[in-house]
Amino acid sequence: MKKRRFKLWATAGILLTLALAGCGNKQVEEEQQASAKTQEEQVLTVYSAGPDGLAANIQQAFEEKTGIKVEMFQGTTGKILSRLEAEKNNPVADIVVLASVASMDGLKATDQLQSYKDAENKENINPTWSDGEGYYFGYSASALGIAYNTKNTKQAPTDWADLAKAEWQNKINIPDPSLSGSAVDFLFGYTEAEKTAWATVDTWKNNGLQVNGANKEALDAVITGEKNATIAGVDYMAYKAKADGEPVEIVYPKSGTVVSPRAVGILKDAKHVEAAKAYVDFLLSDEGQKLVADAYLLPGNKEIAVKNRAALDEIPQLQVEWAGAEAKQLDVLTKFIDLFR
Repeated sequence: MKKRRFKLWATAGILLTLALAGCGNKQVEEEQQASAKTQEEQVLTVYSAGPDGLAANIQQAFEEKTGIKVEMFQGTTGKILSRLEAEKNNPVADIVVLASVASMDGLKATDQLQSYKDAENKENINPTWSDGEGYYFGYSASALGIAYNTKNTKQAPTDWADLAKAEWQNKINIPDPSLSGSAVDFLFGYTEAEKTAWATVDTWKNNGLQVNGANKEALDAVITGEKNATIAGVDYMAYKAKADGEPVEIVYPKSGTVVSPRAVGILKDAKHVEAAKAYVDFLLSDEGQKLVADAYLLPGNKEIAVKNRAALDEIPQLQVEWAGAEAKQLDVLTKFIDLFR
């Protein structure tokens, strides 16, 4: 009898264990499903106008710090704006990072951004690069100079007018402003600040100026020696190429050049607003700003030291008003295209 009772208890114990295990497995499965759903909800979609290496480093550091996953689309400012327009009826992105603060201001003007007035560390960011109402923040900037091939150049240019000289004939290019936000910024800022700017652009055209793709394509032509200089060369790209051993240097014309801020903003239709705010906070933090400096860009926080490049106060600058600039930039772009048609 005892043996039979023992077997019954043993059988009951096994059944109870299996039942508990089943409940446990079900609970674990439900928890896993809930966790997966939470993680899915925390996937932040970012549209970024590069630079590629910086965007990837920011993504990795942000994910490690917050646990929020990032889905990144990278392209030029023009491609990102086109994508946002195409997705207008079915918005996808939460965050947008553009290489042109004028274009970002245009998104604000067309009610495509939302304000984040309480962004952490916003007081440390250059106020002239950011929106006073918190719709976007200039977390970094590049200066647009003359990038030239050091092997092919006997004497470096010192000002914009130098590139109209015979020694530069058919050896100069400029990034296509219809593809490059920074090139549009340069043309706008230069022609706004200098009365003789369009006349100078015309002398470049007469000297064989070629419109040469986006920023990378224009600089690559100089690195290979196909061209000797790029007008409105993006300085961080030149510094990076130089650090990689390429025969390239950049000079800032003594009469002044355009510093082009790069801005981040939260889209009005963002599905993951809190995660988007965390991303903005990270970009404005000391950690994010140091990643900016590591990429040879100018940090929005002037207290963050730059590396192997000119600091902001070492660059002769043209004064540019970016608020409301997008409409004027369209006129500049149209005039430039007509000139080179």
